[in-house]
Amino acid sequence: MLFTVAIVGRPNVGKSTLFNRLTKTKHAIVSDEPGITRDRRDGEATLASMKFRLIDTAGFEKAKIGTLQDKMRRQSQIAIDEADISLMLIDARIGILPDDIYFASQLRKSGAPVILVGNKCEGKKGQEALGESWKLGLGAPVPISAEHGEGLIDLYESILELATDLGRKDELFGDRDQGEAPVISNNILLQEDGNVNAELLSDDNDPEEVVRIAIVGRPNMGKSTLINTLLSEDRLLTGPEAGITRDSIMVPFVFGNKKYEIVDTAGIRRSARIFEKVEKLMVKDAQRAIQFAKVCILLLDARQTPHKQDMTIARHIADEGRALIIGANMWDAVEDKSSSIKQINDRLKTSLAQLRGVPVVPVSGLYGKGLDRLFESVQLIKTIWQTRVSTGKLNRWLEMMLEAHPPPLVQGKRLRIRYMTQIKTRPPTFTLFVSRPEALPESYLRYLVSGLRNEFKLKGVPLRMITRKGSNPYI
Repeated sequence: MLFTVAIVGRPNVGKSTLFNRLTKTKHAIVSDEPGITRDRRDGEATLASMKFRLIDTAGFEKAKIGTLQDKMRRQSQIAIDEADISLMLIDARIGILPDDIYFASQLRKSGAPVILVGNKCEGKKGQEALGESWKLGLGAPVPISAEHGEGLIDLYESILELATDLGRKDELFGDRDQGEAPVISNNILLQEDGNVNAELLSDDNDPEEVVRIAIVGRPNMGKSTLINTLLSEDRLLTGPEAGITRDSIMVPFVFGNKKYEIVDTAGIRRSARIFEKVEKLMVKDAQRAIQFAKVCILLLDARQTPHKQDMTIARHIADEGRALIIGANMWDAVEDKSSSIKQINDRLKTSLAQLRGVPVVPVSGLYGKGLDRLFESVQLIKTIWQTRVSTGKLNRWLEMMLEAHPPPLVQGKRLRIRYMTQIKTRPPTFTLFVSRPEALPESYLRYLVSGLRNEFKLKGVPLRMITRKGSNPYI
């Protein structure tokens, strides 16, 4: 297990900025508005030659028991308990506030190894605050600027010194993993010379890999509750208020002896109703989670008729080429179950025809009902999503389709479709070589795509069809 470092402190001292800096990502949402981070977030950090697990936490605040702030505080306390070292950040530009003093006293009582870090020390700023930090009782502060990357060598030396005192130094310099494979855009399918980009076929060779699942939907659909039930712990903040989740939080877990990474996301509202910068960042973060997932579970409230925004989210998932499952949540509270399923299926037929056959699974995230069937559907839709059809089978099928319904005439000449091949999976992507690609009607492409779904059992996943001009043998 990696050496673990937690970043703690009151709200708006730059914890998420430091997290992004050390993990070399932009996964944590950063804003001038305090209290953006709510759930604790894990990441793999590097600092020079060190490598360690890093936890970003919510701002530590005094709060009444049972409130959202109290739940956030408990999440921070869990991170402190898990960590080998805690970095307590203070805002050196503002100085020491009563909340800093209270939080420092809590850390001293816990006995956790702590490094005091004075953030926002660009240039010579913050010297006065650093001078008065003695009242926190945590030793001399390390001045840094998380935003500008200043002072990180001093932070490196402080972590190394404390880890050495704890007898844990060697854990910071273990063997490095190879890391994840680079992400390649699904849209760039052909090179400039017209040949298939071989790099895009590399994901087909993935063995029994960890399946990343994004749980998405409108606000207050029970996404975090479902994940907590799967994990059998209160890992994510939940409550009756809409919009509690802000960051996309990834958590690894095992279900049915198979490994998964499940990502909780913020609720996605209609774009026309989003005005605040923070919510725009939240939605962008959720959309990025969709982009990097293999399977997306779209949670609906089964007690209601599917909303227009539900279908908008589903179309976005299809446009990103991800595999989709509809989770009809709160199934335990549905009185007329047959009518509810019929409403969902009817709406999918009219508003999501491009994903005909997408699985609809009734679940109760609160009581853990329907989870076995949900993950059976995850494995099934993933298998369909990564299906590869041989070129021989494709062209024998194409010959029958052309004979049953020949391409149309354009300016007195019939379009000729010469050849077809699959160039990629995830989602299944096909290239059709046509005499005049620009003249082939969309209706004829829909005819071929529908035939593909039926013949090769590709229902419920997005399919992509690319038309290209057939090569001239006389050139």
